[in-house]
Amino acid sequence: MSLTRTLTLLVTSTVLLIALGAAAWSYIESNHELEELFDAELAQSTRIVQGLVRHLADTQSLEQLPQTLRETLTLPFAGNIDLEVDENEILPDGAGHKYEKKLAFEVWTPDRTPLLDTLQADDSEGLAPGYSWAESQGYRWRVFTLRDPATGFWIRTAQREEIRKELSQELALGNVLPLLVALPLLLLAASAAIQVGFRPLRRLEHPIRNMAPERIHPLDDRQAPKEVAGLVQAVNSLLKRLNQALERERRFSSDAAHELRTPLAALRLNLEKACEDNPQQFRSLIRSVDRMTHLVEQMLLLNRVDAGAGFPKHDHDLSAILEQSIADVAPLALKKNIEPVLYDDAGRALVCCNDALINTLMRSLLANAIQYSPDNTVVETRLAPSANGYSITVCDQGPGIAPESRERALSRFVRLDQRLGDGAGLGLAIARRIAELHGGQLTLNARPDGQAGLCVSLWLPAHQPSDGRHEQQ
Repeated sequence: MSLTRTLTLLVTSTVLLIALGAAAWSYIESNHELEELFDAELAQSTRIVQGLVRHLADTQSLEQLPQTLRETLTLPFAGNIDLEVDENEILPDGAGHKYEKKLAFEVWTPDRTPLLDTLQADDSEGLAPGYSWAESQGYRWRVFTLRDPATGFWIRTAQREEIRKELSQELALGNVLPLLVALPLLLLAASAAIQVGFRPLRRLEHPIRNMAPERIHPLDDRQAPKEVAGLVQAVNSLLKRLNQALERERRFSSDAAHELRTPLAALRLNLEKACEDNPQQFRSLIRSVDRMTHLVEQMLLLNRVDAGAGFPKHDHDLSAILEQSIADVAPLALKKNIEPVLYDDAGRALVCCNDALINTLMRSLLANAIQYSPDNTVVETRLAPSANGYSITVCDQGPGIAPESRERALSRFVRLDQRLGDGAGLGLAIARRIAELHGGQLTLNARPDGQAGLCVSLWLPAHQPSDGRHEQQ
């Protein structure tokens, strides 16, 4: 699993859980605080009515008091206005606010005779000072009751539960909503911050991904974060040991090949002398020595190509190189009566290359095509412009290579069918390495006409006229 994806999921999940928990806690606390505020407001309203009743009791008679309380504490509105349906909260002509319908007041004399009762709740259980709940008109009401010690009157103020919930929920959501709106932005910011934080690791990945075996170098640990500095040092140590091992392998291959050239040459001379009288006696042995000599030469060439040194590049015409390569393999083609054909669709195709290496590459491809083609067939070579470069395609009429085996066929010392040919499995590997040294690509494909056979495609970048570093030959 991707470390970036894992860390992003962990961070965003943690932020999401904490934010949702904080939002829920804020919502609950806001509701609680608002409920207390409404209770305080309810008690304050009751005390205001208490002061009004105390004043009226001193100035009016007991018969006048109910009428004055109704005129003062009940909502005046036109009878044709339905307060439950009308969407306007402000009543017409400045009559008040429709939420006044959700407030109620009750006043009793000291002997508990009702003077004002807009709540019409069941008071059969008697009156008790403090907060309580009551049922009336199909609604639940929050009530606060007190007894005025100066006059002995009982006073109660009530709020409908739904108005308390509506207001508290709106205010609580007002506190939580900014957090919920900011939460997606916070998650996106956290994800972007993680992506930015992992950029140093991606910068370390790039040189490793593009590092070639012949150019192994340590990573720049100055760009590594402190958390992975130890890992970078361990990778550098591993790269150093790997480079030393590859260098020993290259040195061994080069030394072994050099040491084998002389005894093989001496062995062949001795065999030629021994078979002067009977040429057929050692023919197969001489052929085996020739194969070994060819293998040694290929190993030496591969070692030089891997080193990437000693091959100066100049501007050359691919058409001339191809013509020379076909001429070089003509004797092999004559032995099997195979006709090598060149189709040149590019004309003068200039590339910056080492002509000896490209000639070696083409001779290897043409020799393979001739080796695996049946007698009396044609090997086609086509040169054409292609995507800021030139494409060279060599097609034979041999058995071909299955798609799943083509990449393996480009590996070193791989021969898919030991019964065909007498090579060592290095030709295609050397050809691909030469193509890579020139910034090109070598691929294996089926014939475009659907016939049996294999097409080897080579792409090389074209010569850039603005680059004056290469000398025209």
